[in-house]
Amino acid sequence: MAKVVVLARSFARASSEPLDVLYNANLKVEQKANPEPENEEVVAELIGDAEAVIVGVDRVGQIVFERCPNLKVVSKHGVGVDNIDLEAARVHGVVVANAPGTNAESVADMAFLLILSCARNLPLLLENVRKKDWSSSVLGMELEGKILGIVGLGRIGKGVAKRALGFGMEVVYYDPFVEDETFRRVSLEELFACADFISLHVPLTPETRHLVNEKLLNLMKKSAFLINTARGELVDEEALFRFLKEGRIAGAGLDVLSFEPPFESPLLTLPNVIVTPHVAAHTKEANIKMGKIAALNVVRVLEGKEPLYRVV
Repeated sequence: MAKVVVLARSFARASSEPLDVLYNANLKVEQKANPEPENEEVVAELIGDAEAVIVGVDRVGQIVFERCPNLKVVSKHGVGVDNIDLEAARVHGVVVANAPGTNAESVADMAFLLILSCARNLPLLLENVRKKDWSSSVLGMELEGKILGIVGLGRIGKGVAKRALGFGMEVVYYDPFVEDETFRRVSLEELFACADFISLHVPLTPETRHLVNEKLLNLMKKSAFLINTARGELVDEEALFRFLKEGRIAGAGLDVLSFEPPFESPLLTLPNVIVTPHVAAHTKEANIKMGKIAALNVVRVLEGKEPLYRVV
């Protein structure tokens, strides 16, 4: 009986259906808590002699592949695979698969929630009410007529754009790989200069790390907001902190940061920053879809078939 180790913390949280996929394939399933997802030695020890692993943010690289010779497939409970060394997987003949599209609607919802929360300064309003302050001195902004700049017009980016149209916003986008006649395509510099809200929806790669840097932040309107539900490392957070603290941009809504949990980050000390705990994909619907795809990828590889969504 082949064994699959589940390290993804949210796997099958909303429903047992993803687990049923594994059990119905006659697999031995071991769900394990990983106290150090960034520590490959811990990850390798938890995987042990298993043929398959379902990971969340757990780091999988050379150490894991060397110490887990039975491993045939790494299935990502999610979309981004920047925590998996794809080249090392190729060298060791290990299949890597993911679950694209399963959380697109959930993340798009969250991105737009952050846009709305920034526009109306929702955290301050909630805090005032808790302090029994019923004053109406906090002025927000309407979204109608404002420009939303989307960096990366994939499934999630298009979902955010669709929501923005419903609020009467103008949408511009930057994506060198996508052409969409519905929206106006602009350069990255033009997008940062013209947008009232900028929402990031690109994967983390060596080319996109610190994509949002001091140069681009300097182009933003003083009244503009940055929204990030993609990856924290897309943003130079030291530069972002300076611009926010000095009032050179209006604010930020961040579901992801470079180091998580970010309790030591100076960004958490700023009143014009909304931070949520990397929960954009955490809905019941997304959890079930993501879990079933991650499980099916494992089952298909162990049965000698192609996974539904192969990365390498």
